[in-house]
Amino acid sequence: MQADVDYEVEYNNRARVPENPSIMAGWARDAAAYREARQGRWRVIPYGSGARNGIDFFPGDGAGPIVVFIHGGYWQALDGSFFSHLAGGLNAHGIDVAIPSYDLCPNVSVGEIIRQMQMASRELAKLGRPLVISGHSAGGHLAACMLATDWRAVDASLPEGLVTAAYAISGLFELGPLVRTSINNALKLDDTAAEAASPLFWKPPARGSLDAVVGGNESVEYFRQSRTIVDAWGAAGVATRFGTVPDANHFTAIAPLADPGSPVVARLRELAGR
Repeated sequence: MQADVDYEVEYNNRARVPENPSIMAGWARDAAAYREARQGRWRVIPYGSGARNGIDFFPGDGAGPIVVFIHGGYWQALDGSFFSHLAGGLNAHGIDVAIPSYDLCPNVSVGEIIRQMQMASRELAKLGRPLVISGHSAGGHLAACMLATDWRAVDASLPEGLVTAAYAISGLFELGPLVRTSINNALKLDDTAAEAASPLFWKPPARGSLDAVVGGNESVEYFRQSRTIVDAWGAAGVATRFGTVPDANHFTAIAPLADPGSPVVARLRELAGR
């Protein structure tokens, strides 16, 4: 961390993008329309006993890896129902998409949310196919955590290569800078817990690849976060790639997922071998 950086400003995405309420209202509207259009062709897969422990599953042709999308919201807002339409780009190419929800801070810790995404991944493993895990913002953090997870330690029956790739959009990989911001009012992290929940400081994954992409209009800190983990994991031998979503802010960076012809969807297809 740097003493001369105003982390409150750097990470306050809602202040940086004042039109965010209308963007998020658009997410909810488009997501509901997508579910309605696919009525009877999607389902909820439970992975735990809680009301939010469910995975919205939008099937494609049932072949090849499943692409997971983990939503953002600084681990304290939203759920998977805001993002159903983002399955559209990959579904158009026959790729199955899974969108899990999870409990939120301060009701649970960031560490518990990581565990819940591991349990969701374990549930998806029952479908017998590998996972490509994408995510946005806090979901990008969780995607990196899933790539770096030792799956045999989670469940000895799971394949070591359960997660073959992570694609993080404007992710957060070092949580220390958030500790002294208003974001931490709900997260309740201290320095030790922040480091423990930061995939940047985990043992780099032994297999698979990480793409870390950032909206072109994001803050300097978001660029630093992605470049830092790409450099660190890359130096450890992980296949890494840094990229940008041109002209996108923190909230519009995920829009290409809904477009079957976008470069983001093309890269996820490549990662899924499709």
